[in-house]
Amino acid sequence: MATKHPVTSPKLKLAFDFACDCHDRQVRKSTSIPYISHLMSVSALVFEYGGDEEQAIAGLLHDAVEDADTAVEAARRMDFIQQNFGERVLRIVMGCTDGTPNDSGKKADWKDRKTEYLRHLAEADADTLLVSCSDKVHNARAIVSDLRLVGGEVFTRFKAGKEGTLWYYQELSATFNRVFPGPIAQSLDMTVGEMVKIAG
Repeated sequence: MATKHPVTSPKLKLAFDFACDCHDRQVRKSTSIPYISHLMSVSALVFEYGGDEEQAIAGLLHDAVEDADTAVEAARRMDFIQQNFGERVLRIVMGCTDGTPNDSGKKADWKDRKTEYLRHLAEADADTLLVSCSDKVHNARAIVSDLRLVGGEVFTRFKAGKEGTLWYYQELSATFNRVFPGPIAQSLDMTVGEMVKIAG
């Protein structure tokens, strides 16, 4: 019988545990779905679209810093990621972060953050683009699924409402297909097209 070699390291398991700690009791917008399900899906998409283990780890942790309650907690999480997973993973995570909280836990205005993030993607490295696009693909698929189930009511879950959400995803799709052309950007484009069509 052939010897089985592990395809993942203990670091992936540690990343999963840390993600669970960071997002403990957090759920997807207006649902009872544990937030960790989104992180697992993003990590899986990274693997499915050819990513390596460090990129998949970044997929699990891509919201860890962004979702911290305070600047102090965000810094603690950054330090943990750097020490346990290295500079590359931290760079990807920060490249997927569109805002961090200040000392009071507040972030910049939504439109300003999203506009800046779109500009950032135009200059981001391939590692970050793969993980970020995986994140957006899963989010877009979830919106499409919910649109079929509950209709336009789904947009009440988002700060930007229908108009802002559709604007952002169309801009994301255009940006990824320009700077990171390939199967995953095409998947995002098809999903966003479906989102716009169903939303009317």
